[in-house]
Amino acid sequence: APFDIQGSKAHSAMLAKVGLLTAEERDAIHRGLDAIGREIAAGKFRWQTALEDVHMNIEQALTKRVPAAAKLHTARSRNDQVATDMRLYLKAACAEILGQVREAQRAIFRVAGQNRDVLIPGYTHLQRAQPVYLAHHLFAYLEMLARDAERFAAVADHANWCPLGSGAIAGTTLPIDREYTARLLGFTDAAGRPRVTTNSMGAVSDRDVYIEFAAACALAGVHFSRIAEDLILWASQEFRFADLPDAFCTGSSLMPQKKNPDSMELLRGKSARLQGNLNTLLVLVKGLPLTYNRDLQEDKPPVFDSHDQTVLCLQVLAGTFAGMKVNRDRCATAVADPALLATDLADYLVRQGVPFREAHHAVGAVVRLAERKQVALDRLSLAEVQAVHAAFKADWVESFHLAKAMARRRGTGMPGPAQVARQFARWKRLLG
Repeated sequence: APFDIQGSKAHSAMLAKVGLLTAEERDAIHRGLDAIGREIAAGKFRWQTALEDVHMNIEQALTKRVPAAAKLHTARSRNDQVATDMRLYLKAACAEILGQVREAQRAIFRVAGQNRDVLIPGYTHLQRAQPVYLAHHLFAYLEMLARDAERFAAVADHANWCPLGSGAIAGTTLPIDREYTARLLGFTDAAGRPRVTTNSMGAVSDRDVYIEFAAACALAGVHFSRIAEDLILWASQEFRFADLPDAFCTGSSLMPQKKNPDSMELLRGKSARLQGNLNTLLVLVKGLPLTYNRDLQEDKPPVFDSHDQTVLCLQVLAGTFAGMKVNRDRCATAVADPALLATDLADYLVRQGVPFREAHHAVGAVVRLAERKQVALDRLSLAEVQAVHAAFKADWVESFHLAKAMARRRGTGMPGPAQVARQFARWKRLLG
């Protein structure tokens, strides 16, 4: 409704500019629309389902109050009116989501800052792989959300073209000024130049931006789900890397010891819902001839739902991180496993001049030896590892010094302390 009123005010202003309405008629229409807008915002407007939609409800109510409103639909169709309303809506929806993305990123960044020195095992195939700073892991989430933000910004830009004036299919014979309307509605480029659609048929039948919006929501939902899965694992008794806030968890109806990560499980579930909305839109439009078909009435619910659910998911994500506590002792115990530095041991051999494939094979043999002897990797003797490969020297065991191992990871994008510090500075700057 707010976008419909905004569009009607711009349209009536344009009609007055080109002489199809008087200034008095324009002003009366604007006053009437503003009054209806206030009633809608206050919940006092009486909607009538017999009038089919928001647009006709507002127009009928306005015409009863302002006789000149009978001229409001001059040179427009519900086709270009709806297309304009939805593009205004999508621009606003993207702006709201971008704000929520920023809040979620800030909540994650705060957890990283509070646990700047915490190391955890990184995982591949859900098996312990190599040590990383917890902050480095959390920054991967910030990168995910940053890519989501770029997509929503792109959707907003693609929505930023004004279809008003396209009519039902072929425009109008009346002397309208589409560029003037576009400026009033904010459909402009960075230099303030108006952006108007260039094909009347495409303008009223195109649903690409709806699909792009749903796709951005669906991919964001995949990211929410992956983050949620990590937190579910971290909160389990098997990991115990983190405690999730009680406000976003529940107990079991049977087992009093349970604390279930409900909010994160729901985030995983919402991902499926968001993907379903995207699929609905794709299937809806795939077989439609140009231009408008009544099938397109079904394009609104999946768009509105994707918007609502994405905002909700981001709010829950931010709230969960805001109340999350990291179990530093448990993280320290897990990352103390010397097997996490087996690759560093292979790198040690490479620095001795051993080809990597040969080094990899040798370290694999050392790992199997430690497993047979049922000792930690760094508890084997020098003689035992030299029996595997002669390139091992007395300093081989220094490969398992965790602080030194992390400090060697100096390259861009790596989890070494210097690079992590750079990322802290970067994200602090980006997130304000």
